[in-house]
Amino acid sequence: MSQASDTEPSSTAKRLYRKGNPLSAAEKQRLSVARKKDTHKELCVFIHNAHKEGFQKLCEEHGVTQARMVERLIEAELAKKADPLKK
Repeated sequence: MSQASDTEPSSTAKRLYRKGNPLSAAEKQRLSVARKKDTHKELCVFIHNAHKEGFQKLCEEHGVTQARMVERLIEAELAKKADPLKK
């Protein structure tokens, strides 16, 4: 009993990607930004190089992203303003 010759050998046939075509990095980032626009606002700032390097080290020490660190600093300042007796 011989096998049918119309089937391709497994070494030459490529397996199809099951979930469709994968997204490029740019497409993934664009979709991520679009999702965040519902709950976040964009902030673009320029700071001195020395401050940026110190800020990056601070973020690494705390294990948070730069965006999260900015949020923490803002929250801390707003909390101080709301309750001036706390330090």
